[in-house]
Amino acid sequence: MTVKFDRRGFIAASFAQAMAMALDGTARAQAAAGHDGLVFGQALPFSFDVLKAQAKELAKQPYVAPPMPAPDVVAKIDYAIHGTLKYRTNVALFANGPGQFPATFFHLGQFFQKTVRMHAVDGGQQREIIYEPSYFDMPSNSIARRLPENVGFAGFRLQEDRAGHPSRGGRDGGSLDWRLNDWVAFLGASYFRAIGEDYQYGLSARGLAIDPAIAGATEEFPDFTSFYIETPADGADTVIVYALLESPSVTGAYRFAMTRTAGVVMDVGCQLHVRRDVQRFCISPLTSMFWFSETIKNIAGDWRPEVHDSDGLAIWTGTGERIWRPLNNPPRPVVSSFVDDSPKGFGLMQRDRNYDHYHDGVGYERRPSLWIEPVGQWGRGTVQLMELPTDDEIHDNIVAAWVPAEPVEAGRVMDLAYKLHWLNDEPSAVRVQTSLARTFATRVGTGGEPGTARPPGLRKFVVEFIGSILANVPAGLKPEAVVTASRGEIVNPFTEALSNDVAGHWRAVFDLKASSGDPIELRMFMRLKGQVLTETWAYQYHVA
Repeated sequence: MTVKFDRRGFIAASFAQAMAMALDGTARAQAAAGHDGLVFGQALPFSFDVLKAQAKELAKQPYVAPPMPAPDVVAKIDYAIHGTLKYRTNVALFANGPGQFPATFFHLGQFFQKTVRMHAVDGGQQREIIYEPSYFDMPSNSIARRLPENVGFAGFRLQEDRAGHPSRGGRDGGSLDWRLNDWVAFLGASYFRAIGEDYQYGLSARGLAIDPAIAGATEEFPDFTSFYIETPADGADTVIVYALLESPSVTGAYRFAMTRTAGVVMDVGCQLHVRRDVQRFCISPLTSMFWFSETIKNIAGDWRPEVHDSDGLAIWTGTGERIWRPLNNPPRPVVSSFVDDSPKGFGLMQRDRNYDHYHDGVGYERRPSLWIEPVGQWGRGTVQLMELPTDDEIHDNIVAAWVPAEPVEAGRVMDLAYKLHWLNDEPSAVRVQTSLARTFATRVGTGGEPGTARPPGLRKFVVEFIGSILANVPAGLKPEAVVTASRGEIVNPFTEALSNDVAGHWRAVFDLKASSGDPIELRMFMRLKGQVLTETWAYQYHVA
């Protein structure tokens, strides 16, 4: 069984060895002449090919855990103390250009105890950015002042546009102060996040996940141990960052080309070297939180109607089928697999964007969706959805990833490319390629008819769809609800248009009669005269 992820700390374990470079006093003095008020190490050759060669060589060597400097001190830098260690934006990398987006750095702390080395890349050379306490606004009595020299950083983030780009003026139309706003953050293991169109962080992505949700096994968390931030062209909207990944089972070299659009788009390329056999090798894993939604009423569990960062998994299969799988907070860990061959895309989405469905100032209705677009043919495998039970919103209990069908064994080398779209919805290029109506809501309740005796063991499912194709259903005709269940009996399926002045708003209703036992896989779509009108709704029902 995998662990739950602490959303406040990105807690992880077993990371990779950072390639630390010692500097004597002379080198430090020379480095101090670097730009932006930062202190740099000596210049060394760098390219993506150099990083790939380093990852390849490391894969041949025994794994060495990353440095954890002054653990007694770092462990005492708790959430409150860490909040007082604010990076001074006047010493941000690229604070005065070139490029539009300065980079600032996170301090080590109780939840981020392992050193991650930062480097600036320019003209085919890289120089390490040397940690200095003076980079941070740090209280005079802070325990962080007891750390040794050059302990390194915990991660980094990209600040908003220095030029105050008019297209990114915030939800209220005002200008954004780059010193107060960031749009990408890499922090903890191989976790990273980006804001969407509504200037709100939510779910996370990871470089890689190793053996999550395997009974009797401990999940392994690969770690980005070094980052290399390329000097951008002046005025460029894209920031290129390279990362070295390492763990007991794998090493890797990553390239992220990150573009600030209405949301954020990341072009990712990586080369992975497998050190030892892996049971569940999760490519482009997504991690989110789902506590409860409107689907099944959580009476007195919490005062809010819904609490989740994502409400469903969307898949565009290699054969062109569109699938929507509402998320669950299951009674026990569950892994669902969607077999495919070279999927066109998948993602964890937040479709419900109505504030009145959340009533929470933390902005759940503004959380980004994250769509994965494979580049090239990924071959046979499965989109796997891992759902863990949770009783609070502080845990990331949802994981979705691509898992190749072919065994991932020691010695294998994998070259992969994909795009990450941090937006409110699927990318427009994905949406325009289908006319199918989309799932709007899933509701589950007691089966039978109101005003009559309710038969025991009967549950009612109401699935709502919206789309222009349903608005064009001829008068007097009704689409058919095509429903299947892995076990149990489907009772009285029917469809009806909703009279709420919303064009193309229909719902399918059916009862399910089933005894307790294994979860039941339900699938349903609407069709009319042989024409499919909706995406496929796929739901896993746990019989109480």
